[in-house]
Amino acid sequence: MYAKAKLAFANGDIDFNGHSFKVNLYLDTSNCDTLTAHDALADLTNQVATAFGYTQNTKAVTISTADSSGTITIDETTNPVWTASGGAITARFAVIYDDTHADDMPVFVCLLDTAPADKTATDGNTFTITIDAAGLVTLSGATAN
Repeated sequence: MYAKAKLAFANGDIDFNGHSFKVNLYLDTSNCDTLTAHDALADLTNQVATAFGYTQNTKAVTISTADSSGTITIDETTNPVWTASGGAITARFAVIYDDTHADDMPVFVCLLDTAPADKTATDGNTFTITIDAAGLVTLSGATAN
């Protein structure tokens, strides 16, 4: 989670239940993995170009929150999918951003392979981001006595 997004969340400027969120794909040359510097989508470099079944800034995702005995989980429930058509879709990172926020605030960045290596969907195949079953973020702490 980006540092600026953590502060915006703490200040009530990001509403995981009320705002709209989207996801973009980024190349290995992007600066999107620098978590301390970005508070606007325009700050991020080297998004995958619109082509071959990928269109920049259009893929909506659904964010959910849940409480299980005081442990809060923030999750993305739709596992975004693009179908490569006429060529390949290749990316290293995915960034989920708050599309309702005035600056389209980047919230989460995901490295798509722990190797790290680019992920590619060739023509006719799907590029799918499968979110970990544990969710994007888990918040836990001591319970009150």
